[in-house]
This record gives sequence, C-alpha cells and structure tokens, in this order.
Amino acid sequence: MHPGEIYLAKFPFGDVPGMKLRPVLLLTPPVGPVPEVLVAYISSVVPGQLLPSDLVLDPTSPESRTTNLKTRSALRLHKLATIHCASLARYLGNIGAGMQSMVTARLRDLLQL
Repeated sequence: MHPGEIYLAKFPFGDVPGMKLRPVLLLTPPVGPVPEVLVAYISSVVPGQLLPSDLVLDPTSPESRTTNLKTRSALRLHKLATIHCASLARYLGNIGAGMQSMVTARLRDLLQL
C-alpha cells in the first residue's frame, strides 16, 4: 500500500453512523502497530461548482487512465478519514506522477502548510 493508490474501502458517512464501500485515494502508507492509512474520498457525483480542494479524475484522459475508475469522478481532498487497512477491500489503480503533484499542492494549500 502506497500513497497515490486507489482502493475500494469502507468509508464513514459524514452525517450519519455507518460506512459505505467507495473508492478512496491513499495519502499515506500504513502507519502504526494496528496499521491505518489516511485516505481522501472519491465520488462519482462531480459537483457543478468545484471547490479548490476538488480534483476531477476522468478515466478517458491519459493522466487518469491508470485509476481504473469507471466514471468521471471528483477527488474531494477536504473529505479525509483515517481508516484501518482492513477496511481496504480491493485495489483499483493509481494516479500518475502529475496528478500526485497536484494532490500534494492542493493539500498543502488546504492545510496551509
């Protein structure tokens, strides 16, 4: 498991208790004795008004082809969660170096680092 990889994972709902299986982007390698990873939410619902923390992943574009996502999706970098590695159900793909650089820059701006 490496940053930049995309997995199907059990991701917590924001407004109600429970989890939903959805694609996530790994932002960290496994951390701690009971390994956990920091992930960002990926949604197939692309908002009409993107936030500065959103990136669009379009599987028809060369830079997003390796994600193996089926539809155009929004990577929502403001929707983060720390989850147990056991919550990662299946590897899907990864983002390329160019997209990884954009993720790093957006996170730096969002977190004011």
